[in-house]
Amino acid sequence: MLKFFTKSNTLKLALFATGLSGIVAEYILSTLATYFLGNSVLQWTLILSSMLFAMGLGSRISKHLEHHLLEKFIVIEFTLSILVSFSSMVAYGAAAYASFNDSLAIFSIPFEGVLIYSVSIIIGLLIGLEIPLVTRLNEEFETLRVNISAVMEQDYFGSLLGGLFFAFVGLPYLGLTYTPFVLGGVNFLVAILLFFRLKDIVSPRYSIRLKGAGVFVFALIVIGGVFAKSLINYGEQKRYKDKVVLQKQTAYQRLVVTQWKDFHWFYINGNQQLSSFDEWMYHEPMAHSVMKLHKNPQNILILGGGDGCLAREILKYPSVKSITLVDLDPVVTELGKTHSIFTDMNKNSLNDPRVKIINTDAFNYMEDTNEFFDVMMVDFPDPKSIELGRLFSFEMYKQCYKHLRPNGVMIIQAGSPYYATKAFMCIDKTLSAAGFNTIKLHNQVLTLGEWGWVLGAKSIPKEDLKPALQNMTFEDIPTRWLDHDAMSLITSFGKPLIEVDSTEIEVNTIHNPVLPRYYRKGNWDLY
Repeated sequence: MLKFFTKSNTLKLALFATGLSGIVAEYILSTLATYFLGNSVLQWTLILSSMLFAMGLGSRISKHLEHHLLEKFIVIEFTLSILVSFSSMVAYGAAAYASFNDSLAIFSIPFEGVLIYSVSIIIGLLIGLEIPLVTRLNEEFETLRVNISAVMEQDYFGSLLGGLFFAFVGLPYLGLTYTPFVLGGVNFLVAILLFFRLKDIVSPRYSIRLKGAGVFVFALIVIGGVFAKSLINYGEQKRYKDKVVLQKQTAYQRLVVTQWKDFHWFYINGNQQLSSFDEWMYHEPMAHSVMKLHKNPQNILILGGGDGCLAREILKYPSVKSITLVDLDPVVTELGKTHSIFTDMNKNSLNDPRVKIINTDAFNYMEDTNEFFDVMMVDFPDPKSIELGRLFSFEMYKQCYKHLRPNGVMIIQAGSPYYATKAFMCIDKTLSAAGFNTIKLHNQVLTLGEWGWVLGAKSIPKEDLKPALQNMTFEDIPTRWLDHDAMSLITSFGKPLIEVDSTEIEVNTIHNPVLPRYYRKGNWDLY
């Protein structure tokens, strides 16, 4: 074993570990940027691009370093171990601090966003310094041809392992609280290993300083690890008006539940999904408009809806034989099945034997399934990003059309018809292009504002949809708010609040994802 740790192999192992921790650090920062700033594709692209650019700068700067290369490399490792370990704490601490002072934003970028990008650039700069330094340190042990190949190989292989670690271990199990400290610990151990294995080439005048620095960094990481959860919880709490009573980082998203009096709010990545204060003003119109329209709904598909509230409404119909609920995140559906906050809201609907839960990507499910349904309910988060926009695409709706029975109907959560007017109209136009006869619906949900849906039918003529909805009665179905009069409200819009030329609205497709752009450029100044 000791024979393996030659000086050359130790240097290469250091670069392997650096590649691992460096790439995971950027993934952590990309995830944090998505959480605090939104638009995951944009944040991941910019964070990783900034890192690579900074690595180039670091490599350029490294040519000016001529003496004590090993000592400088160890100092860089110590610095990286601190930066990586405290990256999440810095972001959450900045968010908490900025909550007291809105003027801290720079060029409309929140203060926590500025810090996240700054840390990303500094980490990239340090990694860019490391690779040339190790190459130069290793040149006395191997020829240039072998040296360059081996050094780059270890860095890239470390990056692969880092990606696998982040995806399958770090984010789902350690979360953004402790994953950074694990990676910071890797950098620290690399520095210590290098110091003791190559101590004969460490300058005596720097030896004591490096030992002192090692003790300081170790103490800092340990203290940070002990208090990380408390500080991150504090920063999380400052993002929300009400008390945070539940928070989970899953492999896909950040889940938070807050409480005010006896009511609860559920957030995904900082965006409200529902509130027990008025969720029935959202779920009742969405569920019963299509269930009543079908006349004999037996097999129902819910895409999204892992909280279980739509399933609760569907189970009120004695004709229902099966509900298939497809939600990407198993943590959400597990909360819906087992956590008292959710089971109280959904009346334990997800534990009904008629409900089958499938945790997979909805788009892939629609492409692969051989099932056919009477009613579909599509309850995805707003299409703020490219990956969410894919779930609102023409291609997705064609799959839905294919798997609806001839008299089938479906309804789609379509955001706000007033705050995101173009996005709302785009969803309607895209569903129509997929072959559905459509009608737009809306309701004032107290905690969300004016919210909307688009309903699509395969065989009911478009001109018959509004009369059919307005003539509905609910004496046979227990509802909390929805009744005959309410159906007249949710099918009527009045004159347009925002003038939009419908001919300029494009159909949202996978290859032309216009919907996220329409959503982001909505009428949010009215909010």
